[in-house]
Amino acid sequence: MEKKIGVYICKGCDIANAVEIEKLEEVAVKEHQIPVCKSHDALCSPEGLDLIKNDISAEGVNTIVIAACSPRVKYREFSFPGNVVERSNIREFVAWTQEPKTEDTQALAEDYMRIGITKAKNCELPEPFLLEEMDKSVLVIGGGISGMTSALGAADAGYNVILVEKQEELGGWAKKMHRQLPQSYPFESPEKPTVNDTIDKVKGHSNIKVFTSSEIEKIAGVPGMYDVSIKTAGGTEQVKAGSVILAAGWKPYDASRLEHLGYGKCENVITNIQMEEIAAEGGITRPSDGRKAKRVAFIQCAGSRDANHLPYCSSVCCLTSLKQASYVRESDPDAIAYILYKDMRTPGQYELFYKKMQDDPGIMLTKGEVVDVTEGANGNLEITLKDTFLGESIKLEADLVVLATGMVPNTTIESDVLAEWKKKFDEQLAASGGKPDPNAPLEPHKVPNILHLEYRQGPELPQLTEAYGYPDSNYICFQYETRRTGIYAAGSIRQPMHMLGSIEDAMGASLKAIQCIEATANGYAVHPRAWDQTYPEVNLQKCTSCKRCTEECPFGAIEEDEKGTPFHKMTRCRRCGTCLGSCPERVINFKDFSINMISSMFKSLDVPEEGLRLIGLACENDAYPALDSLALNRSRMNPAYRFVPVRCLGNLNLAWIADALSRGIDGMILLGCKFGENYQCHFVRGSELANERLGKLQETLGRLMLEPERVKLVQLSIQEYDMLPGILDEFADELAEMDPNPFKEF
Repeated sequence: MEKKIGVYICKGCDIANAVEIEKLEEVAVKEHQIPVCKSHDALCSPEGLDLIKNDISAEGVNTIVIAACSPRVKYREFSFPGNVVERSNIREFVAWTQEPKTEDTQALAEDYMRIGITKAKNCELPEPFLLEEMDKSVLVIGGGISGMTSALGAADAGYNVILVEKQEELGGWAKKMHRQLPQSYPFESPEKPTVNDTIDKVKGHSNIKVFTSSEIEKIAGVPGMYDVSIKTAGGTEQVKAGSVILAAGWKPYDASRLEHLGYGKCENVITNIQMEEIAAEGGITRPSDGRKAKRVAFIQCAGSRDANHLPYCSSVCCLTSLKQASYVRESDPDAIAYILYKDMRTPGQYELFYKKMQDDPGIMLTKGEVVDVTEGANGNLEITLKDTFLGESIKLEADLVVLATGMVPNTTIESDVLAEWKKKFDEQLAASGGKPDPNAPLEPHKVPNILHLEYRQGPELPQLTEAYGYPDSNYICFQYETRRTGIYAAGSIRQPMHMLGSIEDAMGASLKAIQCIEATANGYAVHPRAWDQTYPEVNLQKCTSCKRCTEECPFGAIEEDEKGTPFHKMTRCRRCGTCLGSCPERVINFKDFSINMISSMFKSLDVPEEGLRLIGLACENDAYPALDSLALNRSRMNPAYRFVPVRCLGNLNLAWIADALSRGIDGMILLGCKFGENYQCHFVRGSELANERLGKLQETLGRLMLEPERVKLVQLSIQEYDMLPGILDEFADELAEMDPNPFKEF
């Protein structure tokens, strides 16, 4: 569109007290020849907004630059549909963090004006990517309590649901429980299972089509139009879906690996799953001789929270043992239940259930680490504990021992299976001329298991931590999300949880699946840029098929054709811009975020011959909010910096560094998320990718005859805003000791 730019400067919130508004207007009018430039005492007020709206209607303004507060606030007020809107943050980054009315403060505000106007000139309105065909059905994989609840949630909202269960019947583990944990206040007593009622609702719902004794054979396509092949007893059936919920459940940890706890050696050592089966038959008896068990010991964390077994807590084990202890007491009022725990964990209102069980004089709870379980006379069992409350080892005798084994998600691939597939992949690689790395482990998501996705990056969902095996989101705040757009995890396949938690989780996942369908139908991204209608536009004529974008895309949104040329599956894209940063040819760009745009913003800055001029690239998810938080506390920031928000540090293109430093900028600091074992990047590994690209920095700066120390990456979490002044000052001091950037002369 032909642009008519209007610049609007707010005087409120101490801005007019900090800078000369007239000089800011000169930057717009004289330096950039902006035809409309106005200021107002409170731009977000009704009168201020009317000022802008009147110019849109009467003056034909269609590109608006707001020089006021952070773009993270007042976004509803400063929304003018059908117009390009750019925000220049002169409140937080200038008025609230700088000394008022100084030369440096004025120069800083003027540079933010230049940045905003330059970006507005290079922005275009988004043209949403819309699928030619859409299917709004929801595919649910797994017919346990989580899968059925998700199916009902979507179906009750008016969406068609395809429910696939590999067993002959619906119900999963919930159907095998003698009693379920209480699901409502006062949370004191086990309840009769309600799973059969849920099964009846699913079977009777007109919007739900159920496939039992069936598995997924293939999922191809994209959010909004998945092509799904379902393998049934009678052959293969083809269906379409708009989004997918993975609720394939869990399996108990293999107790045969717990020989030190007597399983497999002592007949009267059983698992909590076996205990449910015994209780359902009536009475608590011993497997060895059918005699009533008068003393039953429950061993908590049997294989859980153990580096040699499951490193995590399975969440439900303590509650299950408390529930099963009540079976013992109900079966025989004279019987005693011992619960031997490392720590008792009963989240939420289940603390009420825990307290109720504590009041039973026949339920004995004691803390200790079980060393071993051995068989004594008459099939009785001797249990040795250490690290007890008594400070010494003790022995207990029991008729029956129940191991509280943990949950393992059905996405987990056994090591021997991984080794078998690793051999197959290495053979294929060698046959194609590649050189296999014998030390490189095969990632579990590359082995087909449940979803059988036709994705270049593997047929299953990547896992947050391979030792855990759960296909959870890469970011803790994104419930249900996975690294495959449009595919959501629900229930105990996402993380260990009890039945009530699974029910709540499943409803949330169904809402996310619906949200994805509707967002896709309107050309919007899903989390975390849920408002974004832009998408990567690629100049394939200049593409060299280097495959960096396909390898680095965190969400499997880029595939390759038969010639090896990459192409985007647009509705899989989360709009993170990692592909933009990966491309050495600069051929991937967005309407409002491009290589040339950012470089032009750097080139628009006023670079003085004396003194430092520094640029900060700030991740919009952690670093930029941290800068805003610093401003809210009225902390001072070094005036040498000009901060530019980026979608993620994964956007970093080395061309930006070259362009900035060749302009005379003295240095660049990159502020991004922390990476490592507990990575919390919204886009999986943005800072880590930026760090890897900086490994090539020497080559880039070598051509400019500049020191690589002029660029620094800092890992920062949002709550570490108070560390920023020290970090920024330290980097500025390091650069002040260097010779000035020789490009200042040009």
